Amino acid sequence: MTGSALQIRRYGGGLSGIVPAGAATVLDAAAAVDTMVLEVAGGYLTWSVLAGQSIPAAVIDDVELAQEWVWALYGAPIALALDRDQPAEATAAPALPALAVSAWRLAYAHWAARWWPASTLDGIAPLDPGLLEREIAALTLECESLVGGADAIVPAVAEVVETRLRASDYALAAGDETPNGLVLARGVGSWDWRRCPPGLVDASERAVSWQVVREAGATTVAVSVVVAPGVPAEVPAYLRPWARIDTGAGVGEIALRAEGGAWVGDLAVPGADPIVRVDIHVPGFGVDPESDSAELRQRVREFAAGRLRRTAVPGSVDGAPDAPLLAEIAAAADDSDF
Repeated sequence: MTGSALQIRRYGGGLSGIVPAGAATVLDAAAAVDTMVLEVAGGYLTWSVLAGQSIPAAVIDDVELAQEWVWALYGAPIALALDRDQPAEATAAPALPALAVSAWRLAYAHWAARWWPASTLDGIAPLDPGLLEREIAALTLECESLVGGADAIVPAVAEVVETRLRASDYALAAGDETPNGLVLARGVGSWDWRRCPPGLVDASERAVSWQVVREAGATTVAVSVVVAPGVPAEVPAYLRPWARIDTGAGVGEIALRAEGGAWVGDLAVPGADPIVRVDIHVPGFGVDPESDSAELRQRVREFAAGRLRRTAVPGSVDGAPDAPLLAEIAAAADDSDF
């Protein structure tokens, strides 16, 4: 946790930064799916999950308020340098290393609640949301001298209930069923995780399937999207995913419905052009899909699978700052049956 070189930056508009080289901050145009964010008194902290970053980047809008924790996470030299109204470089040496670890773990727990790539298709077990809430509540109390805004609210802990699907429960997606008409085209693809709330759609790159069918003079695109493991039996209409379908001959959107382990829907399209692109999203949620990265998603899957494998080995992470969350321990214990 010590020895990291940091830059103290002045962004203008009253904003300051404490930034490790190359680290993401909340001032970036769009947060990547591997970025952990924690709202703190007077600013925001960010870490990269994939970079193994233990020292966070900070963007500060109230230096006086932030000084309550800057010395704890970065050390007295950083706190003193921040008071000077000019850029500087210094080395991190947290005054309260235990608090720095708890802050990382709280940010990671929030990240896991949003971005954990649970997938029946890829065999990545989901994390129990009740166990995650318990850990977030405990860590929030440990970090009460640090957190601010929404992240300072201790979540109400619900009773843990086993609801997740296992591979043996998975139903064949509608896109694999044999149609009555002539199949002009079919395909399998991915979706941008940033465009749906967590827990709705399987995180696999193979979660979305479609086929173009010609029958009785009409052309239809049928879409099937694998549900996330553990998806609730009842999902409010405003949270259900939609499919945006581009056939080359036209673009249309359809609301999907839950059916047999998948979100499904079909759309009549003009002509018989077999070129199809299918984008899955919840209306009004997330960001425009202009910087979607399949390679980054794959790295996050590998990270999550690695966490579960490591967690399943007794004693392999005892006392480590990145020791498993309670939800990861439970998921790893059940992983062989997933």
